[in-house]
Amino acid sequence: MLSETKFNILKQISGDFSRDETIWASGYLAGLVADPSTSVQPPQQLIHTDQVAVKKITLAYGTETGNSKKLATGLAGIIKKKGVQVKLADLSQYKPKDLNKEEFFFVIISTQGEGDPPVLAKKFYDHIHENEIDLTHLKFGVLALGDSSYPLFCKTGEDIDYRFETLGAQRIIPLKKCDIDYEEEAGNWIEHIFETVNKTTQNSIKNTSAPKTSTGRKKYHGKVSTIINLNDITSEKETYHIEIETEEALIYHPGAALGILPINSKSVVEEIIELTGIDPKKQIEISKVTASIEELLYRHLNISYLLKTVVAQYAKITGHSIPEVRLGLLDLLRIYPVKNADEFEQVIGVLTGQSPRLYSISSSLEAHGENEIHITVAKSEFLLDDQKQNGLCSGFLSGFTEGESLEFYIQEAGHFRLPETDKDIIMIGPGTGIAPFRSFLWERDAIGAEGRNWLFFGDRNFISDFLYQSEMIDFLKTGTLTHLDMAFSRDTAEKVYVQHKLKQKAQEVFYWLEGGASVYVCGTKEPMSGDVEDTLLNIIQDQGKRSKEEALIYLEEMELNGRYAKDVY
Repeated sequence: MLSETKFNILKQISGDFSRDETIWASGYLAGLVADPSTSVQPPQQLIHTDQVAVKKITLAYGTETGNSKKLATGLAGIIKKKGVQVKLADLSQYKPKDLNKEEFFFVIISTQGEGDPPVLAKKFYDHIHENEIDLTHLKFGVLALGDSSYPLFCKTGEDIDYRFETLGAQRIIPLKKCDIDYEEEAGNWIEHIFETVNKTTQNSIKNTSAPKTSTGRKKYHGKVSTIINLNDITSEKETYHIEIETEEALIYHPGAALGILPINSKSVVEEIIELTGIDPKKQIEISKVTASIEELLYRHLNISYLLKTVVAQYAKITGHSIPEVRLGLLDLLRIYPVKNADEFEQVIGVLTGQSPRLYSISSSLEAHGENEIHITVAKSEFLLDDQKQNGLCSGFLSGFTEGESLEFYIQEAGHFRLPETDKDIIMIGPGTGIAPFRSFLWERDAIGAEGRNWLFFGDRNFISDFLYQSEMIDFLKTGTLTHLDMAFSRDTAEKVYVQHKLKQKAQEVFYWLEGGASVYVCGTKEPMSGDVEDTLLNIIQDQGKRSKEEALIYLEEMELNGRYAKDVY
């Protein structure tokens, strides 16, 4: 028996022992009993076949719709269970200077739109590209998420991978590019991380499974129940309010987008087939799709406005000398014809897949029900070689009639969400930028949100271009809209835009910001969103008595805290 004093000492020193440490201590004491004269060496640490020697890694994610965050969180859980210390980092809040402290740094990041980084990860992306950082100590790997139906598939991940290498970092696992169904490949990527990080140990991870999540794009089928041109007949524009009804219950949040894969003009496809003499029924395989040439041209391939890189490949195949231009496939064939059907089949092989188009949802589940969804579509028109052209998808949608069917999916926007119901919001949305704010207002009206709502809307003319005029006036009358400020640029001698209205209300805008209001901007990226941001910075600087640098920090903190969000295109 131990004396009370020694027993208390033993309890004190063993009280925080782990299970393995307790087993080690008991083995040590047993050795002393067996041979008190022998200096007993500590027994070997217990080896678990499902664990590895502990190393610390950082798993960083950049996300816009939430997929990268969801995946990173699931994979971090797997890593921790295997005995590896992992720090999960959101690139929207990660300080680039901390890269100097990292040893193993792995990135999961998505690509948006035309090869852009997620909005909230852009600061990190810009920093590593604009600064010369010594990363020779860093070991890294990148998992890029993307959508192969877009031409610049996984470009953000490719850019970060290349930039890290340029800055001297050691790539210890190859870049992994994943499409929208990424579970299996992500699991293999994590297994590769384990094997690489722990290659000097005897314990390597086997049979690692990916998180059990379903990320496949869910398709909905609906019928157009209403299509209305919101502009007056005197307007130079056409903006359509389109309502779609579904039998299946919908799930989405205000701020989400509806995705549609447009279909090419049947008459254009027929003319292409006639010009090239190709067999329309011939089956070929491209871009993971096997279908007839007619079906590929009609449903799966972009033929309306080819990338310059595709035009260059066309020139190489056909032997024509073609300037650096963007043309539709039909015009290209007319001006620079192919020699025969076989040569055109080679051309088909370099065409990019049809890209989905995203439209901000302008309805609310709470207000409009789970079997109805609305979008607001401006019919796009542009000049191509001095000829007037319609945007493929906007032309496709504006040509719908009531009762026609279409397929779509929903893409959530993790950064463009309503705050808590008691928080104030400022919405800045000229033109079709009003779409998500219509959703916001209907939602807050339906649930009786206490927070105040302020809308800045602009367009060309009050009479012909005040989109959703009666609804906005009703929201103003009922108090759902606290303030409505409008800018119609063609109604005055000097053009007035939403940023001018913001400036006029600078004092009250800053008062709202100081009170915790969230600011949302939706509409054209250039020049609108830049002009609005410059105006906000000036308001913060002037009304808040801050320097230019302090105003930048103020707005950046708002963005990091989810109080400043942009949905621009």
